[in-house]
Amino acid sequence: NKVSMLGLIIVAIILFCAIFASLIIPYNAALDQDRAARLLSPSRTHFLGTDMYGRDVFARIIYGTRYSLLIGLGAVAIGISCGSILGSIASYYGGMLDTIIMRIIDVLACIPFILLALTVVAALGPGLFNLLIALTIAYIPQYTRIVRAAILPVVGRDFVEASKACGASDFYIMMRHLIPNAIGVVAVQATMMIGKMIISASTLSFLGMGIQPPTPEWGSMLAEGRDYLIYAPHIVIFSGLAIVITVLAFNLIGDGLRDALDPKLRD
Repeated sequence: NKVSMLGLIIVAIILFCAIFASLIIPYNAALDQDRAARLLSPSRTHFLGTDMYGRDVFARIIYGTRYSLLIGLGAVAIGISCGSILGSIASYYGGMLDTIIMRIIDVLACIPFILLALTVVAALGPGLFNLLIALTIAYIPQYTRIVRAAILPVVGRDFVEASKACGASDFYIMMRHLIPNAIGVVAVQATMMIGKMIISASTLSFLGMGIQPPTPEWGSMLAEGRDYLIYAPHIVIFSGLAIVITVLAFNLIGDGLRDALDPKLRD
C-alpha cells in the first residue's frame, strides 16, 4: 500500500526529529527569548519565523515532537496493556466477573472522554505524567471492549480446552492463546489511537490543562499564537500543520495494517 508507506516514511521522519532534535537545532532556540526578534515572518535566519517572545517556531515544533510522540505512544501502550488484561479476564472467566467489569467500563464509557480527562487533570494537576494518566483512563473502556470482542469467539475453541486439559494455568492460556488472537485488531486500533491521543493531548494543552508553557508542545503553541493570528499567523499555521501531518501519517499506517491483517481486504 503506497499510501501507507508514505505514512510510514512521515512517521520515520518525525521519529528522527524527536530522537535527534539536538542535532538539528539547539534546544535553547526553543526556550530563549529575544525581544528584538518578536513575531518575525519565516526567513533564512528563522525557517518558520518566531513567536511573540522571539523564540524560534521551527525549534519549538521539532522539540514538540518529543512530547507529542511520548504522550501518544505512552498512553496507547499503557491503555492497551490495561485494556487487554481487563478484556481477557472478562471474556475468559465470564459470569459475574464479566458483568462487573463491563458495567464499570460502560459507566466510564458514558462520560465524554474530554470531560473525564479534564476531571483527572484537574484533580492531579497539569503536567506530562498526569496527562498520560488522564488519557489512559479516558480510553481504557475502548481498548477493553475491543479485546473482549476479539477474544470471546476463541474462548470455547478446542485448543483452549486442550490447554486446560493439559493443566495449563489461566495466565498461560490468556497470554499464549487468547490475547495473541486479538493482536491484529489491537495493532490496527493502536495506530489509529496514537493520532487520537496526540489530538487529545494538544486539546488539553490548548485549554491550559496539559503541558504548561514554556515547554514546547504543539497544543500550547496554538493557544499562545491564537492572540496573534492576524499579525503572525505562522505560529498557529505551522504548529497546526505539525498536528495534522502527524495524525494523518499514523492513520495511513493504520489503514495499511487493517488491509494487511484482514484476509478479505487483502484478497
